[in-house]
Amino acid sequence: METRPFTADATSAVEAFLARIPAGEATFFKEDVGAPGTVQRWAENANSTHRTLAWDEGAVVGYAAVIPGVGWSSHVGEIRLVVDPERRRAGIGHQLARRALIDALQAGMLKVVVEVVADQEAAIGLFTGLGFKPEAVLSNYVRDRSGELHDLMILAHNVEDVRSTMETVGIVDELSP
Repeated sequence: METRPFTADATSAVEAFLARIPAGEATFFKEDVGAPGTVQRWAENANSTHRTLAWDEGAVVGYAAVIPGVGWSSHVGEIRLVVDPERRRAGIGHQLARRALIDALQAGMLKVVVEVVADQEAAIGLFTGLGFKPEAVLSNYVRDRSGELHDLMILAHNVEDVRSTMETVGIVDELSP
């Protein structure tokens, strides 16, 4: 398994990956990834958003993006991360989350956030292990396909506040030229 930046030549592989993501989870992209042309637009607008793909045996098995804020939140980036349902719990999410955090820091972001359904303990553990801390819980914010409501947790990584954690997990070393 390897990670590499999204490029236009990966468009069809990304579309195949997105087709394997359950509809309820696809909402974390915050755009209609099933709509024609979405992935092509990502390729055309690659300058501001850092997108990373996890590949295994010629197929995309994971996706992470760092979406920069605008205006008064231009110092904040939001991570969006999805792993192929058949490949979860194999370390792919950890590699992608780590890469996304490094990309955000290299882009000069001072704060990085991620939204997680509050009952997804593994995802919360993944991000807290990288120095993210719970910042907000939005009650009954997410409705799944069966209509059940779930809380949404926002985890935040304030760069200067968690520098020692980044040093411990080796991220600071990767930021150096």
